[in-house]
Amino acid sequence: MIAHLINTDVGNRGIKRLYLEYRRRNFSFLEDSARAFMSNIDRTLIITGFPVPPIMVPETDGPPGAVALAKAVESLGGKAEILTYPEIREALEGLSFSFVRKPRVSKYSLVVAIETPGMSADGGHYSMSGAVITRETFDGVVVEAKERGIPTIGIGDGGNEVGMGNVRDLVERYIPMGRKIGSVVEVDHLITAGVSNWGAYGLIAEASLLRGENLLGSFNEVEIVEALVGAGLVDGVTKRAEKSVDGISIKVHEKMLNLLKAMVEKVGETKKT
Repeated sequence: MIAHLINTDVGNRGIKRLYLEYRRRNFSFLEDSARAFMSNIDRTLIITGFPVPPIMVPETDGPPGAVALAKAVESLGGKAEILTYPEIREALEGLSFSFVRKPRVSKYSLVVAIETPGMSADGGHYSMSGAVITRETFDGVVVEAKERGIPTIGIGDGGNEVGMGNVRDLVERYIPMGRKIGSVVEVDHLITAGVSNWGAYGLIAEASLLRGENLLGSFNEVEIVEALVGAGLVDGVTKRAEKSVDGISIKVHEKMLNLLKAMVEKVGETKKT
């Protein structure tokens, strides 16, 4: 149910059809991701940030999910560090999380990439419209982690993110311009979503069910988005600094998060009875 919910294709970008085919191949992808997440959180590196061409300002999708993941890691007793762009670091500097600029990959027990550009087949990095991303990208960190045998999780919503290399053929089939923009960067566990933030929240909700504790309970997405917009980040679809994510009102995102929280609570109550 959680996997279905987070893959709601509000933006009508093709992710729903990709997800349905992906789930037929890997039915328990979300639960498997949650188990890997919970088993390897001791030293977790979370990577986020997607620059929007042509302005190359990061978008509001990704960082809220990264914050939620960091909170979940630390509530479970692990240590989280976030690799991202300076604008995002500055926007979130009031939070009690550690940021890293040049991570030593070998020291981590888990690497999670959410809404992070992944290299395409021609070696470039692209937006969903096929515009070239000219800013620094962090996908090489994930490649190195995978080569070292460090567990990796990728979360994406458009086919051009780290992890979508796992389903490159489906990206080509279902996503507009998928052959050009589709990432070839693979991960151990891929989570697809209608919005990447939702993928992070879905991962945490699934982990909550396994743990028997609502790890989303205290997270407030609206506050994070407001801080990001205040620092100049933009909606990745409208390219404006406004309180929305992927062209979808923040009120819709708030309702999605509240629904996931309620589902976790309800399942928890059912298990107790």
